[in-house]
Amino acid sequence: MILITGANGFVGLSLCAALAHSGKTVIAAMRHTSPDSVPNITNVQISTLAADTDWQHSLQGCDAVVHLAARVHVMTDTAADPLTEFRRVNVDGTLNLARQAIAVGVRRFIFISSIKVNGETTCLGQAFAVNDVPGPQDPYSISKYEAEQGLRKLAEETGLEVVIIRSPLVYGRGVRANFLSMMRWLKWGVPLPFGAIHNKRSLVALDNLVDLIITCIDHPIAANQTFLVSDGEDLSTTELLRRMANALGRPARLIPVPVFLLEVGAALLGRRDMAQRLCGSLQIDISKARTLLGWKPPVSVDESLAKTARHFLQL
Repeated sequence: MILITGANGFVGLSLCAALAHSGKTVIAAMRHTSPDSVPNITNVQISTLAADTDWQHSLQGCDAVVHLAARVHVMTDTAADPLTEFRRVNVDGTLNLARQAIAVGVRRFIFISSIKVNGETTCLGQAFAVNDVPGPQDPYSISKYEAEQGLRKLAEETGLEVVIIRSPLVYGRGVRANFLSMMRWLKWGVPLPFGAIHNKRSLVALDNLVDLIITCIDHPIAANQTFLVSDGEDLSTTELLRRMANALGRPARLIPVPVFLLEVGAALLGRRDMAQRLCGSLQIDISKARTLLGWKPPVSVDESLAKTARHFLQL
């Protein structure tokens, strides 16, 4: 039996469905439950993720936990002290869940972290690797790194098998935020000034992330390891837009504006962070997962973009 937190989120829904389809019994923890309608999945309501959340009923009989729930990174944080709020949920809430899991005999705890623990950008052609010195730079990534450290300490003290997966941006059917906006712009034929960006960024398709998580639930060698995940093919912003437009069956109307002009414009608008994501590189080395687990992304970038586009066009 497997407890999935954040089960009604973007990744959680697909993970629960895939596990249930494979015959696993799933306890799906979420803020708001709906009547159980999927075989092998039992929904439980967990209203908060904090140091005092009671998980005992949800954890009974579970052999593994996949912890997806978190206070997520947001562009504009209204909290008076963002780091304290991120720590309250992502550190204190995570370690509370892990301690209660240990108390009832859970064998393995899989923590979905973020590539932002490694840092925000890489030099072109130089990918983040698992053994790099961490470089979290914002409250969200700091809280994720501190949760990783706390989980490793618990593993050393108790024998709990901890697996950490650091993920970049995840896309797939039902994706929202900036990726959804990008698809809308392309569908509407909006001219975009992103035709001359020669960076490289790693993304991960929803199906590929779910596959690695499932691999790590039972793989004996995954215990007490950290893995980075991606599709295994890095794209420039320009390439991503062109290939997404192709998947949507639309022309990509991309204007080749020089990168330095985009950066100047973003700075004038107070959006340096946006320019960094559009123009900077963030590459990920997934060789550890390939070598240690024998894992490779089962779905290609173009297949994943096509699936994402089909779902979007049906909305």
